[in-house]
Amino acid sequence: MALLGHPVAASLSPRMQNAAFAARGLDWSYVALDVLPEDFETVARGLAAAGFAGANVTTPHKRAAAEIAESDLGSVNTLVFEGKRVVGHSTDAAILSGLSAERPLIIGDGGAADAFRAALPGARVFARRGDWPPDVAGADLVVNATSEREDVLAELGAGQTLVDLPYPETATGQAAREAGARVLDGREVLVAQGAASFELWTGVSPPVDVMRRAVGLSS
Repeated sequence: MALLGHPVAASLSPRMQNAAFAARGLDWSYVALDVLPEDFETVARGLAAAGFAGANVTTPHKRAAAEIAESDLGSVNTLVFEGKRVVGHSTDAAILSGLSAERPLIIGDGGAADAFRAALPGARVFARRGDWPPDVAGADLVVNATSEREDVLAELGAGQTLVDLPYPETATGQAAREAGARVLDGREVLVAQGAASFELWTGVSPPVDVMRRAVGLSS
């Protein structure tokens, strides 16, 4: 298994997935590969030809993955290799399972934001290349699908939930938590999408408690 992105050095995915494989007694391994955009298709198809079972895809390759994979999605973060076939899935929005989202709002316009827009039709969307700054008044669920860590992008409060994709915790997430909002940080998002990817690759139920501990969350 591989993670394809640029950059990938800080990713917790290898630690998490390798712990999960070990917990399920699978002789599998997961490595992070830093891949430039111009090399993405060659590397992805090369992994399939070399016998890899699949891969995760992260910034900035999710839209490129959708283009080369067998998928109707606009953004793909999970590839399953079936022989030389490249089949695409998106597990980015798995964190939404069980969350109330009557008035959702998404911040960002990249590949991850695409996945959440597909999962939350009708959500208000704010991006620097469009409507800005974000107006989160009235939203019950806010998804920060940007890579911004230092600036507070929106001020949430009690009664609102923030799904904050970057990790470690962002300034937006810290401010929301201090103001009484519920915050699901990037590690929670990572475990949710990683567990769904694990099951797609292996056909085995994921050891979620093990995966949570591997990224520093309580089980």
